[in-house]
Amino acid sequence: MSDAAAAARAAPPEVLFTGFPGFLGSALLERVLARGDGPVACLIQPRYRDLAERRAREIVAAVGGDAPGNDDVPGSDPRVSAVHLYEGDLTEPNLGLGSALDDPELLGGVDELYHLAAVYDLSVDADLAEAVNVRGTERVLDAAERLDVDRLHYVSTCYVSGRYDGVFTADRLREGQSFNNHYEASKYRAEVAVRERMGDGLPATVYRPAIAVGDSETGETDKLDGPYNLLRLLFAQPKRLAVAFSVPGAAETELNVVPRDYVVDAIAALSARPETVGETFQLCDPDPLTVPAFVAALSDAADRRTVSVPIPKRAAKAAARLLSAAGVAVEPATIDYLDHPTRYRCPNAEEALAGTGVSVPPFESYVDRLVAFARENPSVGDDPMT
Repeated sequence: MSDAAAAARAAPPEVLFTGFPGFLGSALLERVLARGDGPVACLIQPRYRDLAERRAREIVAAVGGDAPGNDDVPGSDPRVSAVHLYEGDLTEPNLGLGSALDDPELLGGVDELYHLAAVYDLSVDADLAEAVNVRGTERVLDAAERLDVDRLHYVSTCYVSGRYDGVFTADRLREGQSFNNHYEASKYRAEVAVRERMGDGLPATVYRPAIAVGDSETGETDKLDGPYNLLRLLFAQPKRLAVAFSVPGAAETELNVVPRDYVVDAIAALSARPETVGETFQLCDPDPLTVPAFVAALSDAADRRTVSVPIPKRAAKAAARLLSAAGVAVEPATIDYLDHPTRYRCPNAEEALAGTGVSVPPFESYVDRLVAFARENPSVGDDPMT
């Protein structure tokens, strides 16, 4: 073996990821490797080992490199690849990694940490949301300080706003807001914890995506939730006449949707720049559709003639529960977003991304691809990766 080859085999990870092999995490990992960062260690749950290995092989093959290392397999050399897989637990001390965080031959040399792992489920119960989204983030913050990282990248959500009545920008957080569900409330508390550590000197950047849907080029997604509830409702009805809910206030409500590729391209671009340390960026559509315009665009793409029927919000939720019981998966929690009072704007993200070629495409320009993918892949579910 040459000296160069031996050095390559001995290179320990420099980047640590949570949230792999999730939808956003997988795409972002590819971007990070493609720009030459790494090797990357990914914290994974044992039950997702096979999926993680498969996605890691695909990503490494796409960017060029060696097959992913099996860090937990006795007798194997974990330092042979661009992607190292470590089984652990976000909610345990040291992320369930024990002394690996202190070992310079394992994870002790990590100087950049991307935290994407979370339970994204509008109907998640309070205990699970607290355990994963809040305490899990606190464990990641502890690990970042233990590793003395040069940079933490934290993926939050625009919906830390809760039901803030007005325009919500990146500089807002603690506004005394109420929340639609435990998911929003837990992500709010998690971002508060991140911002407090930033105030104490942790170098970090916060990214707040709006509602992320499939890829704008391929339509691909691995979870048909959120706006896809409306699509399932349309698919279950005749082309000539379909019915959608219209709750009071929907006509003025903005539904802020962004495609996966925009989110990961924006994070990849912003995370590569040292001047974005200490910043919060909302990755949202600066010119979103209102709920009626969104329903119209989705209906056109689904080839449905849709009539929106005015209905009280409580009745709409009851109807959603009945539809779900009848086999049409319409999550009642999504009804809260038909009269969501918050409007999201992202002037600092637009300014920072100017000249990069990264911008939000209009929903109408890619909705056909989202609908086609959902139609061709009916087996894709809405269960979160937990």
